[in-house]
Amino acid sequence: MKLLRFGTKGAEKPGLLDANGQIRDLSAHISDINGAALSAEALATLADIDPQTLPVVEGEPRLGACVNGVGKFICIGLNYADHAAESGMDVPKEPVIFNKWTSAICGPNDNVEIPRGSSKTDWEVELGVVIGKAGRYIDEADAMDYVAGYCVINDVSEREWQLEKGGTWDKGKGFDTFGPIGPWLVTKDEVTDPHNLDMWLEVDGHRYQQGNTRTLIFNIPQLISYLSRCMSLQPGDVISTGTPPGVGLGQKPSPVYLRAGQTMRLGIEGLGEQQQLTVQA
Repeated sequence: MKLLRFGTKGAEKPGLLDANGQIRDLSAHISDINGAALSAEALATLADIDPQTLPVVEGEPRLGACVNGVGKFICIGLNYADHAAESGMDVPKEPVIFNKWTSAICGPNDNVEIPRGSSKTDWEVELGVVIGKAGRYIDEADAMDYVAGYCVINDVSEREWQLEKGGTWDKGKGFDTFGPIGPWLVTKDEVTDPHNLDMWLEVDGHRYQQGNTRTLIFNIPQLISYLSRCMSLQPGDVISTGTPPGVGLGQKPSPVYLRAGQTMRLGIEGLGEQQQLTVQA
């Protein structure tokens, strides 16, 4: 299934995308796409619904983030060796963990705000993993049992705040609108191999990023197992697994950063596309 949330900000309804690309309203069956809806049992119940029996959503409504009530928005840094190289950093021996504040979460096509005074706002297309079952101290062999599905994430980053102002990366990663998620949550049964998905990102039609999840340094089971050793994971938590090369910071001969009035387009094979206009905060 491709689960989604549609409607005005703060008043989104749950829905799904049918085989014809039409949005169907799930409001009569669940209240939202959130942790409670992501257990294996809850997803199986939704999968038994014939999409043709659900009301059609007319027009082209706004899409919200494909999961609501995210408890933790966990990100993995430098998880592609070639991205670590372009950033001038060593390939990590253990996963690099940072957080995006949940207030950064927005819809996949909502505007992205350039923070006031920023001259180094950057882009990062990433595979998102959505947790469907609570767990701690999870074995790698069992880790995929905790996955509800996958989505596209743009890990928007302000490099000065991330790298030049001291402290941790979090403050450069968590500005409002720096976490577009969606367009939909694709349940894991529809993704044959999450470790072999093409991914890309363009700014104003120029393709900067072109990669594939097969070059992840730490794969999904490794990440889930590792994270579960230092925090519990709950349904609805989101893990953003890292970005391939081609970010603005790594451009040669000099970095290229976002400015207001530009359009980002990004996508991952089988998981849909996002498009954001950059605006000044």
